[in-house]
Amino acid sequence: MNDVNESTRATIEVRVDDLAFVTAGAVVRPTTSDLGAPTALLRRLELAAGEALAHQLRGQEALPVGSAVVTGAGELSSELLIHAVVSSQTESVSVGSVRRALTSALQRAADWGVESLAIAPFGLGAGNLDPDESAAVTAEVLTRQLREPRHPAHIVIVAENEAEADAFRARLAPHLREAS
Repeated sequence: MNDVNESTRATIEVRVDDLAFVTAGAVVRPTTSDLGAPTALLRRLELAAGEALAHQLRGQEALPVGSAVVTGAGELSSELLIHAVVSSQTESVSVGSVRRALTSALQRAADWGVESLAIAPFGLGAGNLDPDESAAVTAEVLTRQLREPRHPAHIVIVAENEAEADAFRARLAPHLREAS
């Protein structure tokens, strides 16, 4: 599903894929405050990125929930990884933490001039949000952020299965139109 936001001409795609093999300027992944992977899927992404990413992550101090930081992507097809903090030892994943972290990640993408961005769904799995809640907050943040003058030209939401993808398509549909 490719859609275009008329006011910004940003293309948004929702698809089922393995985030480790998606080619984009940057991949956004939700993390814990110590930049750890909160789910097995995101741990597989870390492993696919290899030792170069592991070395970068070892040097990071804990970050506050809602923040985002950019690193190299190691052996992934993408150039950069944007790590968006959705939880810590004292703050669980919530709609609010997802909203803040995704907003920060999109701001980092704009700061770095990223043109294409792959985003993993935030707050699923161990995060306690269901796919519809994750999709709702993602749609809210994307539609607000894409009104800004600086944003990626192409965004792909990379779901793990069709049920997740359908939730994102349903939530994004009211804000977007079919690409021609």
